[in-house]
Amino acid sequence: MDFYQKLRTQMREWLQKKAGDGHKVAEYLMLAPDLFHLLAKLLGDEEVPKGEKAKLGAAMTYFVMPVDLIPELISGYMGFADDVALAIYVIHSMINTPHFKIAEKHWSGDQELLPTARNFVKKADTLLGSKMLVGKIRQKLTPPKAEKD
Repeated sequence: MDFYQKLRTQMREWLQKKAGDGHKVAEYLMLAPDLFHLLAKLLGDEEVPKGEKAKLGAAMTYFVMPVDLIPELISGYMGFADDVALAIYVIHSMINTPHFKIAEKHWSGDQELLPTARNFVKKADTLLGSKMLVGKIRQKLTPPKAEKD
């Protein structure tokens, strides 16, 4: 099994246990393997511009970092909440560009990508339970402002 299949299997097993059953972010945590897979596919797609690939690469790197805002080693599968959030914000930033069609082409999730991304962005503060966390994720995605002369 590759990373995608292994993570997907482990997430399904966790969600079926008492710890994951009925959790308010369970459906979004299940997006983790699909989003990781999508990031990898987009990074390998020649139609995606380098600027977009930089954001996608950063989000993918964040997925595999052992220590991040909510570390998986400490929080278990709940630790993927920040990874999912960052990946969705990066994908969501492509929505109004022609590159979003490329993302939809590579999407392997059970739900449609566009409504899923929009729904997550609308509910992010509530789902993650922390405006500070969402603010940090948005800050990582916002390029620094150019200094005025």
